[in-house]
Amino acid sequence: MSKKTDSASKYSAGELLKRFLPYYKKYWKIVVIDLLCAGLTTVCEMILPMMIRYITNMGISNLEALSVEIILRIGVLYLVLRIMDGMANFYMAYTGHVMGTKIETDMRRDAYGHLQSLSDTYYSNTKVGQIMGRITNDLFDVTEFSHHCPEEFFIAGIKAVFSFVILSGISVWLTLLLFLVVPVMVVVCVRINLRLRAAFRQQRVQIGELNARIEDSLLGQKVVKAFTNEEKEKEKFEEDNGNFFLIKKETYRYMAAFQTTTRAFDGLMYLVVIVAGGIFMLKGMILPGDLVAYVMYVSTLIATIRRIIEFAEQFQRGMTGIERFVEIMDSEIEIFDEPDAVPCRDVKGDIVLKNVSFAYPDDHNTVFRNLNLEIHAGEKIAIVGPSGGGKTTLCNLIPRFYNIDEGEIILDGNNIRHYTLRSLRRNIGMVQQDVYLFSGTVYENIAYGREGATREEVMEAAKRAGAHEFIQGLKDGYDTYVGERGVKLSGGQKQRISIARVFLKNPPILILDEATSALDNESEFQVAKSLQELAKGRTTVTIAHRLSSIRNSDRILVLTEEGIMEEGNHDQLLSRKGIYYHFYMTANELK
Repeated sequence: MSKKTDSASKYSAGELLKRFLPYYKKYWKIVVIDLLCAGLTTVCEMILPMMIRYITNMGISNLEALSVEIILRIGVLYLVLRIMDGMANFYMAYTGHVMGTKIETDMRRDAYGHLQSLSDTYYSNTKVGQIMGRITNDLFDVTEFSHHCPEEFFIAGIKAVFSFVILSGISVWLTLLLFLVVPVMVVVCVRINLRLRAAFRQQRVQIGELNARIEDSLLGQKVVKAFTNEEKEKEKFEEDNGNFFLIKKETYRYMAAFQTTTRAFDGLMYLVVIVAGGIFMLKGMILPGDLVAYVMYVSTLIATIRRIIEFAEQFQRGMTGIERFVEIMDSEIEIFDEPDAVPCRDVKGDIVLKNVSFAYPDDHNTVFRNLNLEIHAGEKIAIVGPSGGGKTTLCNLIPRFYNIDEGEIILDGNNIRHYTLRSLRRNIGMVQQDVYLFSGTVYENIAYGREGATREEVMEAAKRAGAHEFIQGLKDGYDTYVGERGVKLSGGQKQRISIARVFLKNPPILILDEATSALDNESEFQVAKSLQELAKGRTTVTIAHRLSSIRNSDRILVLTEEGIMEEGNHDQLLSRKGIYYHFYMTANELK
């Protein structure tokens, strides 16, 4: 069995229900009516044995008094009750399930909203397949749980109390004997239920692992084929698929034990009624009609207990879904608006880093210690250096994708933590090497840069990015479907669309993170022209491996694990014959 599957639960059932119950608040009227309907259907069901008892006892003791009129009256009463039962059952089956679906929808919305607030650290440590499983499959069972849970327990409570009262009225001693079995049954079933819940949790975790494996393999299918590793991927899938089978097999073992135990206790309760009830009737302690009614009520009681026990499977599925939902909601939001945060307006683009220290939260790998840097409004800064020196990390700190450990980052004289995240990031545009295009059209991907932009504004942004001409040449122009992650477009085309998106956003601060390093020479030339146009009049921070693209920068910083080691323009740094000179000469030798 996979070591990744964790059956341990951090939450008790009480804690989970406490977190779940507030979702009923919006729908309390539906819950009340649903429970009234459940009570009505229960009463309709419980009256039938009383009618049979009345007719049977009268037929045995005083048959002359039993007339067709009495029988018809009882029949009409029962017919009315069944009509009411049908109407109540329709409300429960339809409106109750719709309420459950609404609760599921509310929970999924809350989970998705919370996921949007989580930092990059969370996504670095959590598989997308697991996240998708938690906000889709895991919440499916919540619909049935949220509808049936109050309903089933309410019905069971009514039937148990009603049955106990009626059965005690018929024979106290027989009822006491019968109800001695119930506590033992409950204890045994609860113990098995706990194991069943753990098994369901393992199932959910392994489904997430399986989804993650499938997603990883399918998204990387070109790499798989290029390295002819199809068989290796099949083996890894078979391992995860096999683990899922073993977990389901274990789950069914507990389910079988659960059902077998309940059937055994059913038989034991019927045995008590047959033996003890028969003896009581022989001794004249109960009438034949009473015994018939008694057996019917016991059948109803056993059916109720069995239904609750069978519902336990659905209950555990629902609790597992709620638990995995709660785990998402309890994931800590590390990046948030401070209480005194204000909107960031009229940004000029002065950026200062004062004694900044930072280590990634998940591995505590220190990247910066007491880093100091000043960038003036409208200045074009380039950052070069070896891999692992912190270039990309530095760019991720400015829009607060991570919080720094010490020091402060100042924008236009104010600490960036005093600005709201939304307004801060609205004023920063990013063009990265790994362009992400959403599944949709070219137009939709460019328009993502600014909500409410007109088609004319989108086209103007594309023209400024040098993308309009190639877009017009596509099959459907701006309405061309780009495929998942933009797979239908070349690297240069995707990059120019991402630049057009930033043009449309029109931010005063621009961060270019190796935006041309993965492109061929022709694409690089075209994209570089677009970037030059984009950088005009903006504070620009450029990370580049190709030094030819940053020669005209106002300042070039050489950033290593030791901090900023060199600073100056292209000519100044070459004349020093230091790290930058070494990079530059090595790059020329490789050409």
